[in-house]
Amino acid sequence: MSESLDAAASLQEFERLYSAEQRRLQRLAARKVGPTHAADVVQDVFMALWSRARGESHYSSAYLSSATKFAAISLHRSERRRSLFLQKITEEQYAAPTAPPDQVVAARQDLRRLMDVLTGLPARTRQVFLLNRMHHCTYDEIAEALGVSYSTVERDIARTIMALKAVI
Repeated sequence: MSESLDAAASLQEFERLYSAEQRRLQRLAARKVGPTHAADVVQDVFMALWSRARGESHYSSAYLSSATKFAAISLHRSERRRSLFLQKITEEQYAAPTAPPDQVVAARQDLRRLMDVLTGLPARTRQVFLLNRMHHCTYDEIAEALGVSYSTVERDIARTIMALKAVI
């Protein structure tokens, strides 16, 4: 019981420290990262301190200032690296590659052949395959839904795969 009281008292003391130092530290952080990120830097510092506190909440103003300066500098550097990286990316590096027309035609022909094989299968076999491959149903789920055995589902999947491999 006394541990929970100690933890609650420690939390209250830590909250008082945050309330007392927050504005000063935000002004300090704003010099490095600007006012929009200053509150985040201060909150990150206090979260790091709280995670390592183990009941301790007696931090000097100088320590808090140093921790805030280092966190702000770290954020500033990472933002600058990210910005420089994004500036160096060319349009070709992030644009989706376009397939040559002959590849598009070949892919459409392959798809047509596969669709022909699927439509030529018995209805249940086609349904089992589509439930498994398109809707990500397990064999057990398919067997239960269609009222067939697990081995029937396995057999139908195998038949479909063999038929598709024969075309490819």
